[in-house]
Amino acid sequence: MAAEAKPLLEFEGVHTYYGQIHILDDVNLRVAAGELVCLLGGNASGKSTTLKTTLGIVKPRAGRVLFDGEDVTGEKTSYRIGRGMAIVPENRRLFAPMTVRENLEMGAYLHGGGTTEDFDRVYSLFPLLHTRRRQLAGTLSGGEQQMVAMGRALMSRPKLLLMDEPSMGLAPILVERNFEIIQQVHESGVAVLVVEQNANVSLSIADRGYVLQTGRIVLSGAASELLAHEDLRKAYLGR
Repeated sequence: MAAEAKPLLEFEGVHTYYGQIHILDDVNLRVAAGELVCLLGGNASGKSTTLKTTLGIVKPRAGRVLFDGEDVTGEKTSYRIGRGMAIVPENRRLFAPMTVRENLEMGAYLHGGGTTEDFDRVYSLFPLLHTRRRQLAGTLSGGEQQMVAMGRALMSRPKLLLMDEPSMGLAPILVERNFEIIQQVHESGVAVLVVEQNANVSLSIADRGYVLQTGRIVLSGAASELLAHEDLRKAYLGR
């Protein structure tokens, strides 16, 4: 199904630099509407730069970024968010002195702080957030804060949800629950690009995957194919 859907995000021959340092080298990738794609790679592979390039925080020196059929290579981050991108950043970056509900409202600032339907959709995925809605976000556990970060992103009604290392700093049982929720979000029709080092758990729920190594895509394909790939198993799955 996902393979036949129209492209939502596309990188066409993207080269991104930090000064003279070549970070992304001729990167081509695609996330179709409603598809869940994971981008795998170790430290300094270019994963975070891919997200920054997607959001327009970093501009490529060559190549194009297309979103929903439009060339957004030169557009600002605010424009791309308005067109339907949202991110759950690494380490969550919540507004710690604000309540859970206030953090969710910040995610819906483009929609006047969110409708009842927006809140109901988030609370249906994260019932605990309704219980804790008046609690200060900074007093929550790591797993609970991750729920707030995901809920905040979903409040913007995204077409594409970008997730930066969602398993980082979480206990294994919380990682499993987190990815179950990511799968639920995907099943609701939102396209998801997950940037991860944890290949096993991310590929287990993804439609397709890419592997970045020193800024280049070295492997890509269906998630099931990548899980069975000998080089990937040695490098990322420990066997």
